[in-house]
Amino acid sequence: MTMTLENSLFQRKQTAFLLSPDKALADMLQKLWPLEILEFLVFENGGRAIEYMFTEPPDLLIVDNRLKDISAQEVANLVKSENVYRQLPVVMCVDPVDVERPWNWNVIEVDDFLVRPFNPSEVRDRINLTLCRAMRALDANPLSKLPGNTSIIQRIQSLIETREDFALAYCDLDYFKSYNDKYGFSRGDEILMMAARLIVNTIRSYQGVLSFVGHVGGDDFVFILPPDKAEDACKRIIQSFDDIVPHFYDPEDRKNGNITSVDREGHTKVFPLMAVSIAVVVNTDGRIEHYGEVSSIAMGLKKKAKENPKSCYVFDQRQA
Repeated sequence: MTMTLENSLFQRKQTAFLLSPDKALADMLQKLWPLEILEFLVFENGGRAIEYMFTEPPDLLIVDNRLKDISAQEVANLVKSENVYRQLPVVMCVDPVDVERPWNWNVIEVDDFLVRPFNPSEVRDRINLTLCRAMRALDANPLSKLPGNTSIIQRIQSLIETREDFALAYCDLDYFKSYNDKYGFSRGDEILMMAARLIVNTIRSYQGVLSFVGHVGGDDFVFILPPDKAEDACKRIIQSFDDIVPHFYDPEDRKNGNITSVDREGHTKVFPLMAVSIAVVVNTDGRIEHYGEVSSIAMGLKKKAKENPKSCYVFDQRQA
């Protein structure tokens, strides 16, 4: 099958910088992927590439230890020292003599390395893996480490395209902002971590079935299960959350069953203890054809769920 962007591992065309005087290496790399999937810009001089890199950053940097003007280690460390480019994946090409001694990978900030003589199939797969790993790491929520928006959308769209039955649940923590405003971001992060662990552990307990947990951002999470497991999961998440969350409040607030905090308009108000609202979209028999439909249905369900001040779940009742 001819490789195209549509059937590749990537959502968009990738660009890589190769810093190497080795013309055979450049020729091999450029033949491994069609231009529309992965394009290589080749630099025989490391210094020139670095100047260009900071104005037109690539998706991947491959740096050869045979560079004359600057070592591969220096290039990697220079790139990784820049906060904006720290997530840029770097692959180093070395000769067998280079790896005869142990390397301190805490000091040499590369993501992978390739040893001559190169096996084209191995090079292709390790570079693909490096790019996929970088995309996952960049997409992951920095607090919970759960997959973020890009991975969530890709997973949902993939299930839609393969016409698999699934239930997608959006979990939203009600009154989280008022808690955060009163107790501070550090204690707010503890709530988010608790919620993430609770959802992950609940979904993991359904073994041998299609499942997924993601962190949209802030106090919004999603999970995916087969339709026949979703309601039980909602009940268990709500039960666990309602049992645990009061212990994150100070004794007086816990006793009162509410807190005094500031609303979005800046007015002082009394808020209940946090609750969790879950909106569940069920796709069976391929009735949903695009992620946008899922999002639209979920918005209406979340609004309905939030009408209840206590923890609750709402299912989409529409049929194919």
